[in-house]
Order: sequence, then structure tokens, then C-alpha cells
Amino acid sequence: MNIHEYQAKQLMAKYGVAVPRGSVAYTAPEALDVAKQLGGPVWVVKAQIHAGGRGKGGGVKVVKSVEDVRATAEKMLGMNLVTHQTGPGGKEVKRIYVEEGCDIKRELYLSMLIDRATSKITIMVSTEGGMDIEQVAAKTPEKIHKVAIDPATGIQPFHARKVAFALGLEGKQVSSCVKFVLGMYNAFVDLDASLVEINPLVVTGAGDVIALDSKMNFDDNALFRHKEVQELRDESEEDPAELEAARHDLNYIKLDGQIGCMVNGAGLAMATMDIIKLHGGDPANFLDVGGGATKDRVTEAFKIILRDPNVEGILVNIFGGIMRCDVIAEGVVAAAREVSLNVPLVVRLEGTNVDLGKQILSQSNLPIISADDLGDAAAKIVKAVKEAA
Repeated sequence: MNIHEYQAKQLMAKYGVAVPRGSVAYTAPEALDVAKQLGGPVWVVKAQIHAGGRGKGGGVKVVKSVEDVRATAEKMLGMNLVTHQTGPGGKEVKRIYVEEGCDIKRELYLSMLIDRATSKITIMVSTEGGMDIEQVAAKTPEKIHKVAIDPATGIQPFHARKVAFALGLEGKQVSSCVKFVLGMYNAFVDLDASLVEINPLVVTGAGDVIALDSKMNFDDNALFRHKEVQELRDESEEDPAELEAARHDLNYIKLDGQIGCMVNGAGLAMATMDIIKLHGGDPANFLDVGGGATKDRVTEAFKIILRDPNVEGILVNIFGGIMRCDVIAEGVVAAAREVSLNVPLVVRLEGTNVDLGKQILSQSNLPIISADDLGDAAAKIVKAVKEAA
């Protein structure tokens, strides 16, 4: 789960992480009131959407009067902000963050994430703050430094000092950075975060280390432990189909292709998407119905796939271990009838009750194309979509 910048800063401030003063606003008059409360002479007005690259898209403005804060807020609220992470469709700005200006001496990069390879929380830093870290990694990887934290010991002051020295900090800056990193780590662990990214992390003229921007992601599986984090969810920033899928315990992610996929098991779903690509098609989604899907859940999965106007064909690929093939077949038939299916449908079943499942499909009198194996299924759906175009 993602949250907005201002929400991330509010959470981390509770752990002693230094952030500039600021407040959220939903209207231009509210933005004006915030600016007056903060005092001048400089303010920053920031669009709040779940995407990076806001500054390049016109979503971050530095202004030098309260009237300019109001005027900037009027222009920014309601605008369709397009960044490299939103795609060409962009996102509507529904709230802004008004923040006090900062005396920036240096811009740095700092993030904290779980390294799956080492099973450790890893701090990643760079002196190239304000830039996309992917570009830094590609062009100057030597400027990225990592500090891994053993979960058996947790973070220690020497870890934070390593970070400070890797960033070239000195004097008062080091102690400020140590406090910052220790607080950030505590927030990461206590709140079950999966990522915290500060870009840029700035050093002020006074030698303080402050989070000028902040991004936090959370482990969805741990949200039941954090009601205060759950309440920060902004569903307007999420894909409606993905939200609907979550309500039915379906794992769904929309993609840009034209072949809808319904599979049981994440690994099999990935393999299915790969083999569709191998045969010249493009998957329209990742959809894992899980090992214990019911007929109703399968029907809902079908509906979600078909809500995507880009879908020109559907491939159902089921291996019945825990899942029974006859249950999948019943769900497929029910969904096809309910939604008046008008795109090619290829079904590959294997495993528990496979013969019964195939019998249900064959007796449905629906134009369902049966496949013998995964390669056969991918070839058939790609061919069917091309012929229907």
C-alpha cells in the first residue's frame, strides 16, 4: 500500500525524523491559510499523487508570497499531472501540500528496503540526490552505497555513522544524520514498511539533515496490525479493477496487453504471461485466483478481466492441485454466460477432476477453445486474437 508524501512525513516525524513544517490543503483558501500559519518568506506547493517525477511535470512550485501560494494552488488543484510514473493518462491532483522553504546546501539520496537476496533491511544512499536512482545505478553505480542490517541485532549507531560517512557528512551533520537514520529505521520496522525513500535528503546551511521529500510503501499482509496506516489509504489513487479484485480475494494487476489471463498460482501466472509473449502476444493482466477459489470468485475474476476495454481474448490456465478443475470450469461457463462473452476464450485444465472439468466445458455449448498444454494454449489464444482482429 502506498501513501502520500505528507502522510509519510507525518508518520516519520513521530519517530524523530526531521521534516520541514507543512500541511495539506484541498482548496486554494486552505492553502493560503496554511502559508500564513507557516510564515515566510518562501513556501513550496506540492501536488499530492502516488507517483514520482512530480517536479518535472509541474507538480512542485517554489513561491515567495502568500498570494502566489493561493494562485499556484488554484492552478494545481484539479490539474491532470503527467509524470514518467503515471503514464500518458496522468493523475488528477485532488490535494496539495504547502511546506515551508528550506535553505538547501546539498541534496542526497537515502532509502531503506528489504533486500530479498540477503533477507535483511538494507539502507541505500547516494550523493546524487534529486535524481532518479535508476539513472544513477546505470551511469555511476560507484556512487551508490549499501548498509545491510542484520535482523538479529537490529540497527546500531555504527550503521548510521556508516551512512553519514558514505554521504560525505562531517561535524554536526553526522550526528543529525545518525538521529535521522535511527528514527527512519524504527519507523520502517514498527510500521511494517516495505520501502522508505527520501529523495532528496538535504543538508541545510545550518548543518541539519532533513527529508525534503518522502515516499513510504507498506506490506499489505501486515496492515491488519496498523489501523492508523490503513486509514491513510487513498483509493482514488488506485486502479478500480485492482480494488474490486482485492474485495474478492483476487490478486490482479492491470498490464498494457490484449490477452487477459486467469491462472491459479503466482508462479504459473508469471509463466503464462511469459509464454504468451513468446508466441507473439501481450498479457493484459496478472490474475491469480488462488488455490481455493470458488465458482463465484472465478466468475468475478472473469468480469474484472472483461472490464478492461483492451482485452481481445482470454486464456484460462489452471493446474488443479488444491483447486479442482470442475469448479474452475463451472465458474468459466457461468461467467461467459453472464457477461455475454464476445472475445475468444482458450482454456487449459490439468490436475484434480480434469476430465469432469473438460466435460463441463464441452457440454456448455459455448465457443470455448480447449488446449492440451500451456504452449498449445498460448499459441491458440494468440492465433485466435489475430484472426478476430
